[in-house]
Amino acid sequence: MDNFYIWANRQKDQCEKVTEEIEAFLRKNGKKVVADNSERIQREDIPADTQCILVLGGDGTMIRAAHEVLHTQIPMLGINLGTLGYLAEVEQSQLEPALNQLMGDNYILEERMMLKGTTPPHTENAWECVALNDVVLTRIGKLRLMEYKIYVNGKYLHSYQADGVIVSTPTGSTGYNLSVGGPIVKPSAELLVITPICPHTLNSRSIILSGEDHVMIEVGVGRRCEMEEAEVFFDADVSIPLHTGEAVHICKAESSVKMIKLSDLSFLEALGRKLGE
Repeated sequence: MDNFYIWANRQKDQCEKVTEEIEAFLRKNGKKVVADNSERIQREDIPADTQCILVLGGDGTMIRAAHEVLHTQIPMLGINLGTLGYLAEVEQSQLEPALNQLMGDNYILEERMMLKGTTPPHTENAWECVALNDVVLTRIGKLRLMEYKIYVNGKYLHSYQADGVIVSTPTGSTGYNLSVGGPIVKPSAELLVITPICPHTLNSRSIILSGEDHVMIEVGVGRRCEMEEAEVFFDADVSIPLHTGEAVHICKAESSVKMIKLSDLSFLEALGRKLGE
C-alpha cells in the first residue's frame, strides 16, 4: 500500500500526537498521506486514490467511519485509542509493526455485512438508515414492558413482551447483543441475530437467521389498548420514533464494509484476550 488517509477522533487524539506520529512514519517511507482532523469523516474529502483509511479512536469511531465509507469500498484499519477495541485491532504500542505490514501488503481483507433499516417507501415519513453493529428498538417513557411483533419474510414468527429488541450483525454480536445474553458470532459470517432485551419470560432465546432474510418488527398496542411510543436506534447514533402499528423493516445492506486484519490470532483467541479470559 502506498496511499493512506488518516481520520482521528479528536477527543481520543486531542493534540494530534498519534496522527502526527503515523503521518511522519509513512512519509519517511515514501508514502502518500492525507490527514483529516474534522469532527466527522466526509466521503467527498477522501482522495480517489486512497488504498487504506486509518481510523484512530475506539470502536465507536470505527462505526461512525463505516457509515461514511460504506460505498467507497476502501478498506479500514482501526488504531485503538479507546478501551476494549473489538473493531480497532491495532494497539498504540504496535503502530510501527502494523504500518510495516500494511506497506508490505501483509494483511487480510474481511468483508463485514451491514444492516439496512427502512419504513415502507410509500409512507408519509419514509426513511432509510444503515448500521454496522445493530438496530435496536426500545420503549420511550415509562418503565414498562412493550410488545414487539416479529415477522420474517412476511410471515409472523413471534412476539416479545420486553424492554426492547436488538437485531445484530455478526460484528455487533459482541456489543449490546452480548451484554443482554445474546450469542457471539464470527464477524465474517452473514447472519442476523434477534435478541430481546429483558423479556418477561423464563425461556426466551435469541433467534439466528440467514443474512438473506428480511425482518419486520412492529410496535404492539399497550396493555389497555393504549398507543405506545418506541424508538429505533442505528448503532446507538441515529434514532427515529415509532408508534403502535408502525414497523421497521430490516435486512442486509446492499454494500459491505472492508476491514483490514493484521493479526494471525483466530477470532476466538482474540475475543478471549479482549474479555480477559
